[in-house]
Amino acid sequence: MQHAARPAASSSTPAATTATSTATSTALRRLPALAATAGLVLALGIAPAGAHAGAAGGTAPAGSAAPTPGKTPAKTPVAVGYGGAVSSVDADASAAGIEVLRHGGNAVDAAVATAAALGVTEPYSAGVGGGGYFVYYNAKQHKVFTLDGRETAPRSADEKLFLDKDGKPIPFADAVTSGLSVGTPGTPATWDTALDTWGTRSLAQVLKPAERIARDGFTVDATFRQQTADNQARFKDFPDTAKLFLPGGELPVVGSTFTNPDLARTYALLAKKGVGAVYKGELGRDIVDTVRKPPVDPAARRVVRAGDLTERDLRAYEVKRQAPTRTSYHGLDVYGMAPSSSGGTTVAEALNILEKTDLTKLSDRDYLHRYIEASRIAFADRGRWVGDPAFEDVPTKGLTSQRFADSRACLIKADSVLTSPVAPGDPNRPTGCDSGGTAAPTTYEGENTTHLTVADKWGNVVAYTLTIEQTGGSGITVPGRGFLLNNELTDFSFAPANPAVHDPNLPGPGKRPRSSMSPTIVTDKGRPVLALGSPGGATIITTVLQTLLNHLDRGMPLVDAIAAPRASQRNAAQTELEPGLWNSPVRGQLTALGHSFKQNPEIGAATGVQRLPGGRWLAAAETVRRGGGSAMVVTPQK
Repeated sequence: MQHAARPAASSSTPAATTATSTATSTALRRLPALAATAGLVLALGIAPAGAHAGAAGGTAPAGSAAPTPGKTPAKTPVAVGYGGAVSSVDADASAAGIEVLRHGGNAVDAAVATAAALGVTEPYSAGVGGGGYFVYYNAKQHKVFTLDGRETAPRSADEKLFLDKDGKPIPFADAVTSGLSVGTPGTPATWDTALDTWGTRSLAQVLKPAERIARDGFTVDATFRQQTADNQARFKDFPDTAKLFLPGGELPVVGSTFTNPDLARTYALLAKKGVGAVYKGELGRDIVDTVRKPPVDPAARRVVRAGDLTERDLRAYEVKRQAPTRTSYHGLDVYGMAPSSSGGTTVAEALNILEKTDLTKLSDRDYLHRYIEASRIAFADRGRWVGDPAFEDVPTKGLTSQRFADSRACLIKADSVLTSPVAPGDPNRPTGCDSGGTAAPTTYEGENTTHLTVADKWGNVVAYTLTIEQTGGSGITVPGRGFLLNNELTDFSFAPANPAVHDPNLPGPGKRPRSSMSPTIVTDKGRPVLALGSPGGATIITTVLQTLLNHLDRGMPLVDAIAAPRASQRNAAQTELEPGLWNSPVRGQLTALGHSFKQNPEIGAATGVQRLPGGRWLAAAETVRRGGGSAMVVTPQK
């Protein structure tokens, strides 16, 4: 099976998908008549990210062709049909999930198959060496469940993990490319737990498509080459990484076939021996050896710090089964990932802040103003309160309560802009509009990850975000195993952003670093409406929030809601804008109001699925970001 090249795709939707689904129920009944038309992203006076002028007048394929073994599947950002749906950034990965669905597997089986394939074709974003969060809607029980598969710090870690001998934070780049940054991987355990709890296929069965892609190869595209080029300087300092990703010392050529026989053997080992090979066996020993003594080229001038991961740390790792976050937004139930992720609480708080505002009636300027301000406030509270709940008293119930959101919403003024950093509120004791806390800036978080979304013919849904943190993770490949190790521990705060404010995200023994991953499922009276998520570090939260608002409040079809240019405000002095907003009239209008902006060429790379009437599913992905995504269904609508 070959990996499809990533051409830019039209942002417009097929006629069959432009009318808003009645499944979106209560919230979408609030939409104006305009909501039933396609290309609503253009109503802002801006083009979708990367789209050409007039794109809304075109058409996109109404479904996806069935993937044929040995042939590159077609790549399209939207598909409608029956039997289930898969959406990811990569055509081979989406096809792997469709293959499992077609052979009778359910959404959980297909999600693991898709994730494993992404470990081959998106190795700089995810894989065996990373972790993530798995959100699952069970159609029989009409309930949402989650798995926290986040990486953990070694038991020897403490608050000084990233401080030098003088007590100062070490340079971020030095921390990233080191064994010091590697946490205990959670991805293999997440796959195993999800399949064992809700799946219908074995790990060996769902790994087969990914093992085949790793063995036979995929076609290098411009995105893969560019991501390799971005990491070339550090990859070349690790012989095993250079051998795999810089064969002959050169960048992979677009259009060439890239194989990873070591990863194929790793998947075969997992299929045969299970994930015990990672947590109790030879694969785990290789991981520990690599972390404790990173295999650096003797000629390299880079100083690579060793980590302190042990086999005991691997044996102690556990996936956490926990309740999702939940909030009501205009009559719909929005479920997300609870801490250690900050995604669920922060998306929920921002939605609650906006709950009593009719965004459908606002001008573009006023809509974006309120969205930006709600994000600013929610990030202030995230920074103060969210960390690993095994170590911190995280007030999840308070953060997601309407009462607390109301006490924060009154900070938003129609004719002025809040100054960042905004001080946090106290969700345990909400009082008026007085935040009462001490402000602290938002700490840095890397911006790479990947997300997949799956639905099956029985109505089960999965939203799964997984990562190795930076693009290329730590840069360190486990010798002979074909995968990169994460640098997830750099998601901890190296030191408190403000010494006067308690930081819940400092390192600790066995602690999980705070994440922004926001896999989200929306239901209406117990039935799924849509699911979505995105990569992008802390911008994941704003990407998911803005996509939800674009679709539920502004009436954009899901693929247009994903394609629309993004703004990201994270309690910072400036709000980041993609070019489509930067170059639009609305930027000047917001600047006049008091907003300050800086450009970000690309924010996030979302995927989603939506339930349509008559047993149909719509899969939607990016039109251009990261080269465009891949939306597929089992049986395309005719």
